[in-house]
Amino acid sequence: MEQGRRYIFHIDANSAFLSWSAAYRKNILGEQTDLRDIPSIVGGDQEKRHGIVLAKSTPAKKYHIQTGEAIVTALQKCPRLVVIPPDYGLYVNASRAFVNKLRVYSDNVIQYSIDEAWAVFDGFESLYGRDQMVKFAYDLKEEIKNELGFTVNIGISTNFLLSKMAGDFSKPDKVHTLFPEEIERKMWPLPVSELFFVGRATTAKLFSLGIKTIGDLARADEGMLKAHLKTPGQIIQGYARGEDLQPYMFTHVANKGYGNSLTAPQDIVTSAYAKHLLLSLCETVGARLRADHVKVSVVSVHITTFEFAYSNKQMQLLSPTDVTEEIYLNACKVFDKLWDGRTPIRQIGVHTGKARADAGRQYNLFDMERFDRLETLNHTIDRIRSKFGEDSVKRASFLIGNVSHMSGGLDKERRTGVTIGIDVQNEKTRII
Repeated sequence: MEQGRRYIFHIDANSAFLSWSAAYRKNILGEQTDLRDIPSIVGGDQEKRHGIVLAKSTPAKKYHIQTGEAIVTALQKCPRLVVIPPDYGLYVNASRAFVNKLRVYSDNVIQYSIDEAWAVFDGFESLYGRDQMVKFAYDLKEEIKNELGFTVNIGISTNFLLSKMAGDFSKPDKVHTLFPEEIERKMWPLPVSELFFVGRATTAKLFSLGIKTIGDLARADEGMLKAHLKTPGQIIQGYARGEDLQPYMFTHVANKGYGNSLTAPQDIVTSAYAKHLLLSLCETVGARLRADHVKVSVVSVHITTFEFAYSNKQMQLLSPTDVTEEIYLNACKVFDKLWDGRTPIRQIGVHTGKARADAGRQYNLFDMERFDRLETLNHTIDRIRSKFGEDSVKRASFLIGNVSHMSGGLDKERRTGVTIGIDVQNEKTRII
């Protein structure tokens, strides 16, 4: 038995946004239908059928509905699809409960996004052995399901990359192992597109080289890969052979502020799509700030391209804030300076810094009324959603079709309830 061996669990909430909304509706609001048992998605306006798919149920997958596709396209595939709007306040609370549960058992939990994290266990094999660690993973999975009301997948290995790959093997509510000696049998037969960080553009290049599976990539001639794909070819071949993730993948984790990031379901090739994802990320960041009663004065954005080039920029705000719209507007400004507008993006994140609980706003002549109203409105929305549920308030800025808030347009149709629109082009925020 290898002494002191490190085990790494990758724990991923299954269809997190949809699962968390479904659990809330069923367990708290008392709805009879469980959204996880029917074709359903999170991400759009039920009436106008706009927006993109943020999460989908297992039954929805049977209709080939993809995360990131347009709501209208998903509805064409499944006309009886149930569409619900996102509730970021709920997701922040669910994520916090999820991560806190992991921290009960590990003092080294690395949260990678709002719905996934790694938990590192050092030296446990010498005490319990591999079989007991696997049994513990099953117990942890059941504990999360019974206490928190949603299911997770857990991947187990000795490094971060392999544990993440293991967790993605089959879903939902599963435990999988992918130890180094299991790579050839379990991972190599998979399509090369299943390898972490291999997007559509890279898959197409690999296919043109006759590389169809992860095993093909692992066994490919290194010189040929370098000639056609340069450094990214070497990195993904290392992944195919079981090497661990690059250090910069965890750069954003070290940020001591509040943040969120995601690896896009498809390559980000337009500013509109990127900013739609940024808005989703800023929603969760803003909700976390308000829940902890802190404000930040630094906003940063990081991107990793399909060629594994990592870059980030940040900007100092004129005044500390916890306003989602203000964080988003500044994140968009940073993103516009960061991205060249051409290179496909695989990972994008928003992070904040210099968080303070006693921070007050320093008003200037131009934003006094605008952000004072939004600050009050944000807190009010959080309270309303907490008391009356996710459907009580919707953000028009997120639900408007064709991501019109990205190009300066605002939907003028009258709506019930409270809606908020953002006009990025003119750097204005309107309450409509």
